Amino acid sequence: MTDLLLIAYIFLIAGIIAVPIATKLGLGSVLGYLLAGIAISPLLTTLNVDVIAIQHFAEFGVVMMLFIVGLELEPKTLWSMRKQLIGLGGGQVLLTSAAFTALAMMLDHPWQTALTIGLILSLSSTAIVLQTLSERGLLKSDGGQASFSVLLTQDIAVIPMLAFIPLLALPELATGITSTSNNSHTGLSLVAGLSLVAGLESWQAALVTLGMIALVVFGGSHLTAPLFRFVAQARLRELFTATALFFVIGIALMMSLVGLSPALGTFLAGVVLANSPYKHELESNIDPFKGLLLGLFFITVGASINFQLLTDNLATIVLLTAILILTKTAALLILGRLFGLKGAALWLLALGLAQAGEFGFVLLSYSVGNHVLPSALADQLLLVVTLSMLLSPVLYIVYQRFIAPRYIGEQAHREETFPEDSHVIIAGSGRVGGVVDLILKAGGFNTTVIDYNYKQLDRLERVGIRNFFGDATRPDLLSAAGIDNAKLLVVTLDDAEQITKLVRYAMQNYPHLHVVARAVDRHHVYDLWAYGCRDIIRETYDSSLRMGRSAFEALGIEQQKAQELVNIFSEFDKEMLRLAADAYEIGVPFEENHAYIDCISKLLNEKEPEIKQRMRDICEQAASSSKQ
Repeated sequence: MTDLLLIAYIFLIAGIIAVPIATKLGLGSVLGYLLAGIAISPLLTTLNVDVIAIQHFAEFGVVMMLFIVGLELEPKTLWSMRKQLIGLGGGQVLLTSAAFTALAMMLDHPWQTALTIGLILSLSSTAIVLQTLSERGLLKSDGGQASFSVLLTQDIAVIPMLAFIPLLALPELATGITSTSNNSHTGLSLVAGLSLVAGLESWQAALVTLGMIALVVFGGSHLTAPLFRFVAQARLRELFTATALFFVIGIALMMSLVGLSPALGTFLAGVVLANSPYKHELESNIDPFKGLLLGLFFITVGASINFQLLTDNLATIVLLTAILILTKTAALLILGRLFGLKGAALWLLALGLAQAGEFGFVLLSYSVGNHVLPSALADQLLLVVTLSMLLSPVLYIVYQRFIAPRYIGEQAHREETFPEDSHVIIAGSGRVGGVVDLILKAGGFNTTVIDYNYKQLDRLERVGIRNFFGDATRPDLLSAAGIDNAKLLVVTLDDAEQITKLVRYAMQNYPHLHVVARAVDRHHVYDLWAYGCRDIIRETYDSSLRMGRSAFEALGIEQQKAQELVNIFSEFDKEMLRLAADAYEIGVPFEENHAYIDCISKLLNEKEPEIKQRMRDICEQAASSSKQ
């Protein structure tokens, strides 16, 4: 027990110290975790800690991450991405595999070994890329969406790779090779002892696999709601957390039993549950475990570097890593351009996916075990994979500090710079910001609209509407857009965290500025209120009031009375928001904020009866009038 506590304490203190420092320096949390692992590596070696075994466990963070990503994607959204999934993602795997295979054959490796190396190095790190894109608010940008499509295709491609690699076995390697020595890495390698398809004919295994996938889809569609309703009767938050873990772990287990990727299985389950009323409950309960496990995974990657082997072969490892990054970057630049990406989005895709991935550990061990790669070569490739992952956050820093600003500058130049006569800045040109922009322009006001979606900007340009490309949360871009002299900032971004980030920055640094902010829900209103914003519009609130008015009219109440009813409710609701705002605590879950709950309960007891009575009197008067 003491040993486990000591190891856990070492990992925790390393992350707690390294990550805040790295984040403050602008390096990102991923690089902080990797550096933490490197720092504690000598201590773990002294204590004889099996870092690879811990890495097996920590890889489950990738599974949880893809489940949460799936929750954010409705099936129709996934279908709309099919071009990028098949074309861009499939093209990336084929092109980079072919390039690395050719390079390996030029180094006199047998074609079987060369092809295996090509397949392994074609994969990128899902964990690093998605985590970094999410942290930097780039996941929903064009480059972020393209990166996600390629990563999803790569995760799917692992399945046929696992089936194909054993067919490339070399007889001369069959003697005495069963693992990669100290770097054995099986974890979620899908080579577990338990299997439902072992020993079956191909068609039988296919039927069992399809049946398991169907079970996941059916269970996600029909069993989630009854189970959560049953669990809700206990009114225990920890039971909701246990249920969420039950879903994710159960699905991962089911996929492993039929030889499929657990990460792919949980992603599928997430997509199935994307329209579920319990999606937010699942996400909020899974997210803390995902973050901790991903952090632990990155620390183990840093700690597992074989520095003796690296020192002995430093020039070779560095050269191979450079070739890996440059080759993948070139291939992604070509493919991204063919699929319509340009500018900063194209470079985000190319640099973001230039590293090798965590499945490289899996496939290297698997290839040695199946006599395709010699152990010594696999050990060197393991260092190449690790070093490329270690350099990945650095590539993101290069992108954000040197490449993205240049393209923002080019965009501004193309648009003849930001207009000087505009005193209104609109952040986001989507379904909300676009309408606000049209309304203000119709009223004779010039606006500066900033959006990170190239496709959206191109569509608007075709109808004569000129907006500007860029990340509206960047202080330098806001300054270039004229925020110092602006009178109004309208924040209509899609992501709640990005909205909050921008509002907080604007309120703290530009007190003269009037900020109108879009809120995604009631609790988001409180967050924005706490940062000083007083003009907050809930994105679905007005439409809900209009639907309520229409419902009253459908029930026989005349339009004027129906509007009066809605106005009374709206005044009551806004008063409740204002009075309860002081009791709300940012970051504290609703069910744990007892002061807020008590405040809401008190206000409801004091004011709701009066409001209900006023509204019922109007309804009764309307009913009496209709009878007369």
